[in-house]
Amino acid sequence: MYRLILGLAVIGVLAAPCLAGEAENIQIVTSMAEAINDRNLNALDDLVAQDVVRHSAATADVIVTNLEEFRAFLETDFSAVPDSVQTIDLIFANNEYVAMKATYSGTQDGPMGPFPASGKKLELPFIGILRIEDGKVAEIWVEWDNLYALAQLGHLEPPTENQATK
Repeated sequence: MYRLILGLAVIGVLAAPCLAGEAENIQIVTSMAEAINDRNLNALDDLVAQDVVRHSAATADVIVTNLEEFRAFLETDFSAVPDSVQTIDLIFANNEYVAMKATYSGTQDGPMGPFPASGKKLELPFIGILRIEDGKVAEIWVEWDNLYALAQLGHLEPPTENQATK
């Protein structure tokens, strides 16, 4: 019994720094979302690595391999959806990775790629996984359903019930 208690105590001591690091990583991602929502892109200097890489099949034509390209991507998004807000619905960490389920919402008041401004509101769930290195976001994977977004904005007719069941 003594060995079991001692073993659990050692595991607890070894795991504590990992849990503290995970809490810090969650705070970094939360602070990044707040900075984006506040349009405080200068705050990203303290939160995002200079050589950040963003991956997304949803925007496969958008290449982000550094902080300046990430800022440019965000500026383009802000011009299309000036009132956009990212709300984190669920967030958790495992070592250097932070995963989140979130919601992007706003009104498309500017062009979005080939799609003209619709003036319609959008509420789009998305998922993201972010890798933290040396206290900054070093890599981002983010995905969402483009067809769902385009249907909400009126750029695509949603399938009728008969089409959806065929």
